[in-house]
Amino acid sequence: MRTAVIRSQERTADGRTGTGTEGEDLHDPADPRAVTPRDARELSRQFFRRLAELEEGTREYQYARNTLIEMNMSLVRFAAGRFRGRGDDMDDVVQTGMIGLIKAIDRFELSREVEFTSFALPYIVGEIKRFFRDTTWAVHVPRRLQELRVELARAREELSSRLDREPTVAELATLMNISEQQVVEGQIAANGYNSSSLDAALTGDGPEHGEAVLADFIGVEEERLALVEDFHTLAPLMAELSDRDREILHMRFVEEITQAEIGERLGCSQMHVSRLIKRIIARLRAGMLGELGCA
Repeated sequence: MRTAVIRSQERTADGRTGTGTEGEDLHDPADPRAVTPRDARELSRQFFRRLAELEEGTREYQYARNTLIEMNMSLVRFAAGRFRGRGDDMDDVVQTGMIGLIKAIDRFELSREVEFTSFALPYIVGEIKRFFRDTTWAVHVPRRLQELRVELARAREELSSRLDREPTVAELATLMNISEQQVVEGQIAANGYNSSSLDAALTGDGPEHGEAVLADFIGVEEERLALVEDFHTLAPLMAELSDRDREILHMRFVEEITQAEIGERLGCSQMHVSRLIKRIIARLRAGMLGELGCA
């Protein structure tokens, strides 16, 4: 784990920063980490002003920079608290947030006329989010697909709220302006996000309390595997359908649009669409029964 090592530079004998008489007098907190957030705001302005006057790399510069870091550690603890409960060591999360704080301090300028807290929090939160994105994948997934998973989750949430149902692949692709294949890739990538122990309890407190765990279901026959044979049998029958019949099935069972909407696209009534679907399915059923020797 990356660790932000922060140490205050040695202070001079009288407890001052040793910066001489130039610039404003700095109030030297005995323990920068104990400074209250309210006091930290005012003291930070003073230290940033002094930092701008000092030559980078000098002992005085390092002292001012390190004091700023220590005074604003409460921002990191505040931001890290938003990610509590994700199963990661909070010390790691805080240390990661410290990297964001240091980046913010090195890039902040008083001329921005914005409070340092408002400037720093996006850096801190952004660094923590990157940490979770890069470390909570159970298998290696390319960064492009990791980011696609996040965008896909946002799009699904937006459409679910708008439509009051789960969106289809086609609807997600339209909203995100990507292909349906890319949506499917993002959904598959989501399966690599996080993982559960085989000893994890499905309910309750685990095997020691008699509860079922994931390992109990390894080797259990999966009924849906029988569908694979059905799909294999169905493929040549689908190829024999007309383009229009295949389009109707695609709209109804892949795009999941209503019969009325299909009728609008085809220029016919909902009742006619219903009859067409029943005819197509009856034809496929008859073909499958014939292939299986049940006709």
